[in-house]
Amino acid sequence: MVTFGMRVFARSTLNAFWIEHADAREQLGSWYRIAQKADWSSWTDIKAQYRTASALKDSRVVFDIKGGNYRLVVKINYPYRVVYIRFIGTHAEYDKIDAETI
Repeated sequence: MVTFGMRVFARSTLNAFWIEHADAREQLGSWYRIAQKADWSSWTDIKAQYRTASALKDSRVVFDIKGGNYRLVVKINYPYRVVYIRFIGTHAEYDKIDAETI
């Protein structure tokens, strides 16, 4: 089976974030490029690549960015290889949301 990696929606969310948080640009850009090339078919594939990632209910994953200064929450449709960016923000902003429903 030939795979083409994950489709990530939407890069514009990351672009808007790193305009205000330039220190996150390099790591978010790296995460984006890795995700596009990844073949994540389950949570275990992500955990093997990102040891600090956390699984949530409803196929959501939280990634620590910049040593935990920022949090990236995504929802993944594994069968269709689609990653939806649901939230990117500071750790303090993350603490104010319900990451399992956002």
